[in-house]
Amino acid sequence: MFELGKKQPLLIVKELDFGVYLGETLNAAIEDRVLLPKKQVPQGSGLGDSVEVFLYKDSKDRIIATTNTPLLSVGEVGKLRVSQVTKIGAFLDWGLEKDVLLPYKEQTAKVQEGDEVLVVIYVDKSSRLAATMKVYRYLQCGSDYQKEDIVRGMVYELRQDMGAFVAVDDRFSALIPVRELYGEIKVGDVVSARVSAVKEDGKLDLSLREKAYLQIGKDADKLVALMEQHGGALPFTDKADPELIRAETGMSKNEFKRAVGNLLKNQKIVINSDKICLK
Repeated sequence: MFELGKKQPLLIVKELDFGVYLGETLNAAIEDRVLLPKKQVPQGSGLGDSVEVFLYKDSKDRIIATTNTPLLSVGEVGKLRVSQVTKIGAFLDWGLEKDVLLPYKEQTAKVQEGDEVLVVIYVDKSSRLAATMKVYRYLQCGSDYQKEDIVRGMVYELRQDMGAFVAVDDRFSALIPVRELYGEIKVGDVVSARVSAVKEDGKLDLSLREKAYLQIGKDADKLVALMEQHGGALPFTDKADPELIRAETGMSKNEFKRAVGNLLKNQKIVINSDKICLK
C-alpha cells in the first residue's frame, strides 16, 4: 500500500517518454502504480531499480511521486512559511512544487502571507495531505528540562481559560498558565520562559517572569517608570481591584504589593488613600 506523506522505496515497473511508473512489485497492477515525472527520475536508473520517493497528490488529486524531500512529512511538527492566503485557507511552502493547504478550520489564529507558522502535516478525510496548527497531541512529553531551566518556544494556541500553549524547541508540550501571562502574547510569538513546574506526565509549566526574589527589583523599576509617565503618581494603591492592577501594570496583585513594599522600604514612594506618589 502506498503511504501518502512519507518517503518510501518503490520499483521502476515501466518506462515512458514523460517519466516512469513505480510500484511495490515489478508486476504491480496498473491501479497500483504511481507516476514519477521524467525530471524527477534519477540519472542512470532503469527498469527494476529501486527509487526512494515521497508521495503526495497533484492539482488533479492524483497520487504522484517526487524524489524531492519536503520540509515536513506526515506526523512531523515544524515551522512553515505562508506563501498565499485564499478563500479556502492558507497555502504553506513545504519545499515541493505544490504548496500544502492549511484550512481555516485548522488555524488557531489568523495568518498572513509571509508568516511563519508551527504546524503538523496530516492526511485529511478526503485522503489529501494538509496542515494544521492544532499540534497539541503531536508534541512530545518527557524532555530533559528541569524546574528553573530557561527554554524557548513558539506559542501555537491561546485559551482564555487555560493560558498560552507553547511548543518548546518545536517539540515539547508546555503551557504558560493564565496567571503567568503578562503583556500581549499572541499565536506565533517566540518566547523565552522559565520552567516553573514539570508535570507527572512530562509536560512543562512555564513562567514569563523570574523567581519572586529576582523579579521584585525589576517590578519596582517598572512602577517607578509608570509613575514618571503619569506625572509622578499612580491613580490607585495596592488595595485596588486585581484586574485593574494587572491591566495597568502587567503584574498580579501579590507581585504589585511586593514591588510597592520594595519602594517603600527604599523610601522612594508615599502611599496616599487613593494613589501612590514618587518622593
